[in-house]
Amino acid sequence: MTRRPPRPSPARVPVLLYHAVMDEPPAWIAEFTVTPRQFTAQLDAVVATGRTPVPVGALADRLTTGAPLPPRPVVLTFDDGFADLPGPTAEALAERGLPATAYLTTGALTPGRGSLLPPAPMMTLAQAPSLERHGLEIGAHTVTHPQLDTLRPAQLDRELRESKAALEDVLGHEVAHLAYPHGYNSRAVRGAARRAGYASAVAVRHALSSETDEPYRIARLIVRRGHTVADVAAWMAGEGARAAPFPDSAATVGWRLYRKARAVARGPQFAG
Repeated sequence: MTRRPPRPSPARVPVLLYHAVMDEPPAWIAEFTVTPRQFTAQLDAVVATGRTPVPVGALADRLTTGAPLPPRPVVLTFDDGFADLPGPTAEALAERGLPATAYLTTGALTPGRGSLLPPAPMMTLAQAPSLERHGLEIGAHTVTHPQLDTLRPAQLDRELRESKAALEDVLGHEVAHLAYPHGYNSRAVRGAARRAGYASAVAVRHALSSETDEPYRIARLIVRRGHTVADVAAWMAGEGARAAPFPDSAATVGWRLYRKARAVARGPQFAG
């Protein structure tokens, strides 16, 4: 009997998740903050590996239509919209010619609107067009940053549609990509994202993405303050983490059920 040759493994695509880039972050976000010095060293490490940075939209097109990607792509993403983003962070990316995707929590960036995010220096929604001028693609990150997989359908729909509409109003064009706060999602959340008009959504999953990943839960790797240039180099080599797609673990499902029960008693909770 003739054996079929093994199928080649899908190309691994590192999708990095940054939050704030600052020297003295608030305590609640400190674990997910890198200093400007760390950030520039990590960007230089990405460039040195020969990876080609692309926005999430390019990876989503590959996953949904089979559109080509450049050789050895990498995706850089930024969540929430901290104050450094439209200034030194966007400038560091632009200086190196690195496109990226920024997911903005609209309620936290709109005076008087509010969100579940604890206090921190944030950009304003009016600064979103300046991000595009620096080469960043803009996506939505909900209005208030809740745990989406614990919300009632009407609440979920409002978070997805209102954040999308607010960004489209200030940018003047469609916003097609979503990031789930803290990566929390479920089959119902993914379906709601599709119906709300998003072409893709990123989760977290602490994993490498791939060219066969799921377009509505694209895997990302959170960059924490303890990560080094060596960690980034390993991810660029397609190492140091498992590769998506893969099913949710029993622990993930159990944690979701616990959080949903807690939300019934306490109302929407901050995803963080």
